[in-house]
Formats: sequence, structure tokens, C-alpha cells
Amino acid sequence: MLTRLSRKLAVPAVLAGLVTIGGCASTGKIAPQDKIADSASLDVGSAIRDANSDAHWPNAHWWQAYNDPQLNQWIDMANQGSPSLSLTQARVREALSMAGVAHSALLPQVNGAMSIAREHWPDNMFYGPGPLANQNTWNNTGALSLEYHLDLWGKDKNSSERALDLAHASAADARAAQLELDTNIVRTYIGLSRDFALLDIAHATLSQQQQILALAQRRLAGGIGTQLDVSQAETPLPEYERQIESIQESIALEKNQLAALAGKGPGSGESIERPTLALDGPDGLPASLPFELVGHRPDIVAARWTVAAQARGIDVAKANFYPDINLMASLGGYAAAGPLFQFLKSANGSWTAGPAMSLPIFDGGRLRSELGAQSASFDEAVSQYNEAIVEALKDISDSLINLRSLQSQQNDTQRSVASATRSYNLAKEGFRRGLTDYVNVLIAQTQLLQAKQELAKIQAAQLEAHASLTEALGGGLDDPANGPKDSALAPSKHISPLGDLPLPGKSRTE
Repeated sequence: MLTRLSRKLAVPAVLAGLVTIGGCASTGKIAPQDKIADSASLDVGSAIRDANSDAHWPNAHWWQAYNDPQLNQWIDMANQGSPSLSLTQARVREALSMAGVAHSALLPQVNGAMSIAREHWPDNMFYGPGPLANQNTWNNTGALSLEYHLDLWGKDKNSSERALDLAHASAADARAAQLELDTNIVRTYIGLSRDFALLDIAHATLSQQQQILALAQRRLAGGIGTQLDVSQAETPLPEYERQIESIQESIALEKNQLAALAGKGPGSGESIERPTLALDGPDGLPASLPFELVGHRPDIVAARWTVAAQARGIDVAKANFYPDINLMASLGGYAAAGPLFQFLKSANGSWTAGPAMSLPIFDGGRLRSELGAQSASFDEAVSQYNEAIVEALKDISDSLINLRSLQSQQNDTQRSVASATRSYNLAKEGFRRGLTDYVNVLIAQTQLLQAKQELAKIQAAQLEAHASLTEALGGGLDDPANGPKDSALAPSKHISPLGDLPLPGKSRTE
């Protein structure tokens, strides 16, 4: 008897289910148009191919390779007190909280409501004859309600995963901001070191010029010099003094910049002493580049999580085309008149229970537009991810080209300094002996000054290029395990709990 009844009920249930699914709004075959680029398919260029490929990925404290305790101290202070990092960390906490809000939709919702009111009823002019006319009564209600969404199409699940993916992206953005901050501090610190070297050169040049002036004055007093020699020796002094003042200004500004990057006031920067940078370790590339690059750069990791989040957004938009079913129940008590707690008596109680279903049929194209917008957002995220890969390889190649060029420039400039030093010494000695005039000394001194300044700048540029290469490789702040799996970077093919069920309007082979 029960078997025959079950069969009779099963046929209408199946037919009702098919009619329900068939009546869903059509997606119109809206789908993303862009796809993830394969980093291995990109031509990395000769600079990367020819680089030393036995180095390791940078570690999280890569700046310690410069062997300067003061630099380590200021980066530690910046990572603890920088307002920019505090901002990114607040965004991470906000994203995690929003992920918690989205996850709550997967759980049953229980709510309570209570109303206790003292009411005066109208007299019989308005109310009519009755026991409540011109009376004061308690009119109280209390209820507990339960609601549970049957997430048949994964809408709530994908919404929760999307919010969590965005939280992961926000965390990766925070790591990218930390890497940028660390690199900016290193660059500013290198600039400070360069300016101290330039200050030494300027002081040495001024001292040399003062010695030449004293020599010209002695020659004039001895009757073998001229007033022109003395005047020519005096002329460069104000310019050399101006250069010293300009370099001291740059040093003061760089100290202020370091203090600001660390979240400190300008007064804190005044205590910064002369840097003692000494780079330890050759530059090279890890052998797994570019395959693992996508997992080591925080900006690329953030872009991958954003793609994953937008893919889940498409799943949510597709689920909106299907019916929603909520299980709802309530239990409460109601009482008008009587004692204060009359509504809590079982005789005044009531309950409700049952499912509630909503079904999209005609929505004026709203659902298709939402799906189209979400698909476009996915394509946008994919394009940004692909662009991040290309930009990362460019940054690495640029840094390697820069490092190689700077090494060659340093060799050339060192030869130039040696030659200019020899010329200056010969010109100075010839002038002292009266064998040549001051013009030769001035030319030789100018060439020596320029060569020394250029060498100091190139040496600083080498240190900065090392920092740029480290930044391009991710700075050791991320690991491939932090990123989403490749399977999460695309929307689900099907969202039906019945398995391989085609979307409305599509065949199984489409």
C-alpha cells in the first residue's frame, strides 16, 4: 500500500521538479571571454635566460644582505609603526569580517522577538459595548523563528568562498604593500649613503682647491705667480661650497623621508648616522623561474585570488537563475488582556513550519545583466593577472640588464678615476714647479671631481638595482602555497546538485 502511494507521489514530484527547473530564467549563454595566460609560454628574453640560475628565492629579511644594523633597525620600526601598513592590515581585518558575514548565510538563523505593551482601549463611543471598553490591558507577544536556506545550487557556498578569496587577496595586497615599503626604505637609505659619499668628495675637492689657492698665493708672493693664477684659484671655491650645502640638504631630506616611511616624526630622522652598506652575495635567479614566479610575488598572488573570487561570483550569478527554497519555522505566544505573562501560557501559543520557495520567471533581463557584469568583472581580473605576469618578467629583465650595465660602467669609471687622479697630480706638481699654468690644474681637477662623483653614483645604483631585483622576485614575503589552486581560477561548469545537469537552454554536449 505504501509502495503504491510512494510511486504515485514520486511521479508528480519529478514532474514538478522538471517544470521548476525548466521554468528558470535563461542565462542566454553569457560566459567569460578572457583566459589565464600560461607564464611558461612567454618568452622571458636573453637577460633572464643568460642569468645565473642557481640562486635561491629571496628571504623575508632580504635587506640584511646589506650588512647594516641601522638599516635593519629602521625597517623593523617601519613594519611595526607605518601608517600605510596599518591601513592595509585594517583592510584585511575588514575583509575577514565580511567573509564571516557571507559564511553566516550557510548556517541556520534563529531570531527572537518580544513585545510587552500596556494599552488603553477606547470607550464604547468608538469600541462599542464589550469587556475591553475604557480598560487598560497588557497586550504582549513573544516568538522564536528559525530559517534555513537550502543551498541547492551553491549560491551561499560560493558567496562565502568569494568573500574568503577577497580576504586572501587583501592579505596578499598587504604583503605587497610591506614589500613596497621595505624597498622604498632601502632605496632611500642607499640614496643617503650615496650622498654621504658625494659629500666626502665635495669636501675633499674643496680642500684641494684651498691648497691650490694657498700655492698660488705663495707663488705670487715669491714673484713667480700672477694675480690671474690667484683669481682663477679663488673662483671655484663658492661653487664647491654650494655643492656641499646642496648635498647636506639632500641628506637632511632623506633622513626626513626615512622617518616618514617608518611612521615617525622628522626629529627621529635626525639621529640617523652615516650608512655602512656592504652588499653580501651575488645576484642571480632561482632555477624555477618563471614557473614559480606566480606564487612568490605578492601582487600576482593577490591577482590570482581576485580571479578566483570573480569566478565564484559567476557561480553566484548563475545560481540566481534557479529557485530558492527556505525552511521556516516559528513558535510564539500571543495575548491581549489578562495578566502580564499571559502570553507565555501554552493555551496562547502557536507555531508554524514549512518551506518557502521563490522562482525567477520574468525579470526584465536583470539576471542576465548581472551575469554579464560578473563575467566582465572576471575578464577584467584575468586581464589584470596576465598584465601582472608580463610586468613581473619585465621588472626582472630590467633589473638584470641594469645590473650588468652598471658592472661594466663601474669598471670603466674606475679606470677614469685612476686616469683623472694621475692627470690631476701631474698638473698640480707642474703648477707648483712653475712648469704649467693653472688652467691645466683646473681642467684636471674638474675631470677628477666628475669621475669620482660618477663612481659614487654607479656604486649606489648597483645597490639599488639589487633591491629592485629582489623586489621583482617577491621579496620573500609569499610562498606558492599561499595562492589558490589552478582549479579555482575558473567558474564551475555546472551548479546543479544533480551532477552533470546542463544549464537552462543548453544541451549536455554544449
